[in-house]
Amino acid sequence: MLNCFVNLDESVRRHPDVVALVSGDNQLTYTQLRCMVNQCANGLKQRGIKQGDRIVLACPNCIAFPVLYYAILKVGAVVVPINILSVESEIVYYLEQTEAKMLISFQNADQLPLGDYGYQAYQRVDSCSNYILIRDPSNPIMPAEDVDTFAGLIHEQSVLCDVAITQADDIAVIIFTSGTTGKPKGAQLTHQNIFTCSLVFKDMASITHKDNQLVVLPLFHCYGQMVQMNAGLLAGSTLHLMPRFVPELAMQIMHDHEITIFCGVPTMYWAMLHKVDLSQYDIAKVTKHFRLGIAGGTAMPVELLKAFEKTFGVEILEGYGLSESCACATFNRLDNVRKVGSIGVANWGIRIRIVDQQMQDVAPGETGEMIMQGHSTMKGYYNMPEATAAVYEGGWLHTGDLAKCDEAGYYYIVDRLTDMIIRGGYNVYPREIEEVLMQHADVSLTAVIGIPDMQYGEEVAAYIVLKEGAKIKSEALMAWAKERMSSYKYPRVIKIVEGLPMNATGKILKSQLRKQAVESVGINT
Repeated sequence: MLNCFVNLDESVRRHPDVVALVSGDNQLTYTQLRCMVNQCANGLKQRGIKQGDRIVLACPNCIAFPVLYYAILKVGAVVVPINILSVESEIVYYLEQTEAKMLISFQNADQLPLGDYGYQAYQRVDSCSNYILIRDPSNPIMPAEDVDTFAGLIHEQSVLCDVAITQADDIAVIIFTSGTTGKPKGAQLTHQNIFTCSLVFKDMASITHKDNQLVVLPLFHCYGQMVQMNAGLLAGSTLHLMPRFVPELAMQIMHDHEITIFCGVPTMYWAMLHKVDLSQYDIAKVTKHFRLGIAGGTAMPVELLKAFEKTFGVEILEGYGLSESCACATFNRLDNVRKVGSIGVANWGIRIRIVDQQMQDVAPGETGEMIMQGHSTMKGYYNMPEATAAVYEGGWLHTGDLAKCDEAGYYYIVDRLTDMIIRGGYNVYPREIEEVLMQHADVSLTAVIGIPDMQYGEEVAAYIVLKEGAKIKSEALMAWAKERMSSYKYPRVIKIVEGLPMNATGKILKSQLRKQAVESVGINT
């Protein structure tokens, strides 16, 4: 038997009175958290939820998310967390694709009517027999009079509940991929995947019950869910939950609550450097407690890493993973030498290869696709056997990422296979161009893409956000870049912009930039 509820149960045994969750003015100790989880689990069983049933959960970072997540696991059902920005048609897809028996959605404010979208989607899917609304205190309007609520789910329920007997290979969570190359696919993660990854990451990052973690990564995404929530609760640490990332509020929480660990994507680190008036904070007080920054989601620009570390006096450790690998597959571990620019070494129990198109291993230092096997790789995509067979070609999980490995076993992401630019027959890797551009004193953030070109097939285009007060023109940036790159690499198109499109996790959406570039008339410098 293995049920990931053990993550929480073990911490209650060891640290019953430690604060587990903080959300605004609300907080729960580990003992209180388990009691609420048990009440929720009993409420689910009362509504007919059985072992193996899928439950779609649309909820921001608040106390309800981990309570529902662990209650669903405790009864042996399957958690299907989805993006809180999902609209009605997308929620219908998730419900139908997973054959879900229940939908639980947060109410949200008028500008994001998630509760209304969820209720409308629920009504359209006959196989979904239950709808639960997590009420937002700031929004009294209900989508319908007879809607069941989260408060009603736990009302008068017992604080005692037996855990379902699940096996290590049983599905615990279905994480949907972003769907950038088609319909989103549901990666099935087992209890073994999640428990082992939680245990390994807790040890690699030396997380303990004395840590205060700031959780700004959305918990519906694999990164925040596995690396912070599951590993953090297993360690008995305190999780400070933010519903959405606001740089100034994040800095205030770090200042006031002695935050020791921050996990984020590169744009979050960038925002805390460039979008916050740091003179308003006692940075020495922040750095006194701030012991570890963790970066993932996409490659961390070296210049940004150096600037953040210089300002806050903290070491940032970069890792790598994807939903299909339960978030974390490599890491710059605390007990290893860190190599800046590297995503670290393979985690315990993970085997990684860098291969060419014939699945032959390439030599150290050469670029190829990263493929992997191990305890963290998913069971497959739910109800998508063809997609599962394709991604597991040859028995290895194909990541779609181009990478290289040095003689010491450290891995380096070169780029996404789908982001690679082919200009006049030459391969151009956007991340390499971005790293050079970030070295310019006036450049704050950049994204490089390939755009259609009649002569070369694709042309290199750079979208650049300047530092505050910078006045440099695109022509001068292009000349600067030309001096530092091969002739086929430097961007012939440079567009200075106020900001870059990002998804809910803070990843830059290059697909949107490509679409804008194609649709725009006469994109030029």
